[in-house]
Amino acid sequence: MKLALCLVAMGALVMDSSPQCTKQLLSERFGRGSRTVDLELELQIELLRETKRKYESVLQLGRALTAHLYSLLQTQHALGDAFADLSQKSPELQEEFGYNAETQKLLCKNGETLLGAVNFFVSSINTLVTKTMEDTLMTVKQYEAARLEYDAYRTDLEELSLGPRDAGTRGRLESAQATFQTHRDKYEKLRGDVAIKLKFLEENKIKVMHKQLLLFHNAVSAYFAGNQKQLEQTLQQFNIKLRPPGAEKPSWLEEQ
Repeated sequence: MKLALCLVAMGALVMDSSPQCTKQLLSERFGRGSRTVDLELELQIELLRETKRKYESVLQLGRALTAHLYSLLQTQHALGDAFADLSQKSPELQEEFGYNAETQKLLCKNGETLLGAVNFFVSSINTLVTKTMEDTLMTVKQYEAARLEYDAYRTDLEELSLGPRDAGTRGRLESAQATFQTHRDKYEKLRGDVAIKLKFLEENKIKVMHKQLLLFHNAVSAYFAGNQKQLEQTLQQFNIKLRPPGAEKPSWLEEQ
């Protein structure tokens, strides 16, 4: 139970359940064991985790926005139908009800376009957070586990090296040296893998977000300016195609 609690506290995925790793884990947890630290890499990892939390918040807000927009469109559509019906049945107010019906119809059309752009934005953020970032963090977890194993067998080797040298000890020392080297190689490899993935992730994040923030800005600005042409051009620019009316919630639009 104590070991399990330590694992949760450290957030580490332990691959090796040997006594050496258990001892190392507990020593680190209670501040007694030495720990290999790559400051630059660990700062990058912490920054990634913080960035992921912030992007998850944006993703949640984006989903809320699409839900609100969808509800607004449903209301405007129903209101437009009601105005159109009253226009036919109220001769004295036919013109007034008629142009209000047309206004709601136009607002629905523009709203569908905006909803398509926002859904595309949300979908891209979701992919970035739940796939791209998560894939890198899985490698980080493997790296953290390998680092724990490396330190565990390093400590074990150091303790054996300080002990008496007899025939039995020499055999254990040679075995410990071989095991340590194996875990050192795995640790070094995963450290390199993490560094590469972090670099590519940062490049991909900038590329994706540059596109998505431009889309979001252009669509929202055009919608609230009532610029239907610019809204349509935004969808064309980002290859977002309309779905037929009546598609399932939350969107009447299909992202490409």
